[in-house]
Amino acid sequence: MGPKEDEKSPENEPPRVNPITESQFLAWKRQKDGDTSAKKAEAARKRAEDIAAGTVQMNGRELFLHEPWVFDNSQY
Repeated sequence: MGPKEDEKSPENEPPRVNPITESQFLAWKRQKDGDTSAKKAEAARKRAEDIAAGTVQMNGRELFLHEPWVFDNSQY
């Protein structure tokens, strides 16, 4: 009562593949890399603004870069 073996059913068909060219891939990769770097730059800018405003706590590297006098051991 089900489909016969020689009839094709959607479950047995391989998925359709849309091949892309190398130039299409490289264009997509450049766009993706640009979006990623823009997001990272925006996050870094916002983090710097928040540190300057004092709304977030600095980690050790940020503290060393912004206030190196904290790590000056010449007084001891």
